[in-house]
Amino acid sequence: MPAQPVIDVMVILEREGRILLAERQGTGYADGMLNLPSGKVEDENVVQAAAREALEEVGVHIDPAALHPVHVMHYLNPEGHQRIGWFFTATHWDGEPYNAEPAKCAGLSWHRPDQLPGNTVPYNALGIAHHLKGEPFSVHGWQPGSH
Repeated sequence: MPAQPVIDVMVILEREGRILLAERQGTGYADGMLNLPSGKVEDENVVQAAAREALEEVGVHIDPAALHPVHVMHYLNPEGHQRIGWFFTATHWDGEPYNAEPAKCAGLSWHRPDQLPGNTVPYNALGIAHHLKGEPFSVHGWQPGSH
């Protein structure tokens, strides 16, 4: 049977050498941890999804033409589910980031990408690290020799 991975998008918003992270709360998954503005692709392409998620989560409008893919990850999460993560940077956006989903987010904070807090969601931290190294693709979570 063909794999049916979830397709995720993560948006790296950078300002003055720091990136924006949101603290998860009330979601039932990774609450108390920090992640990029992110979400699942719905009935749209990955670029449209990234722009939508940035607007929904942190209230900024990003023209899809301002989004640039910087890393793609094939990730097998600890629960054994496959995910394809698309990491984008935005060259510019309209609006000041704010917590647009207070029921799901405890707050926003800016961090140096090379010194992420220990409570950053590993999936996001890995993608950011690969982006900083200029690596366009990675595979994580799979055991050596597994299919």
